[in-house]
Amino acid sequence: MYAVIRAGGKQYRVAPGDVIRVEKVNSTDGQVEFPVVAVSGEEGQVGNQSDARVVGEVVGEGRGAKVLVFHYKRKKQYKKLRGHRQPFTSVRIAEIAFGGQSFKAPDLPKKEAKPKKVKAAAEEESEEKPKAKKKAAPKKSAKKAAKKK
Repeated sequence: MYAVIRAGGKQYRVAPGDVIRVEKVNSTDGQVEFPVVAVSGEEGQVGNQSDARVVGEVVGEGRGAKVLVFHYKRKKQYKKLRGHRQPFTSVRIAEIAFGGQSFKAPDLPKKEAKPKKVKAAAEEESEEKPKAKKKAAPKKSAKKAAKKK
């Protein structure tokens, strides 16, 4: 079961649970609905459904790799270098629904927070062994050159 959606001027083939990077999307509640181009059923037939909908949830946002744009005109001493990083939004496809059927992605397991290290144990170690201060090495006096007779 998959669908073809349109986002940011491009088309993506998605299934429930897929994570895709699309052009920057503004969503206030973390849910995004995409326009559907085509839908595939369980029989493997691809068709266009007017009542089809694809819902995704925003996972994160970021900026892509830097692309260098270099303008150059030979023999004219003209060089211009610009960089560009395209913003993107990572979206996890949560549900594909059409024709009274709904295909949902399995829920992700919640990550448990790691227990923090105990600061008291670190303080006890520092009290047991006080740090010794290093003394600077004595300065060596420069030997004066002896006069030749």
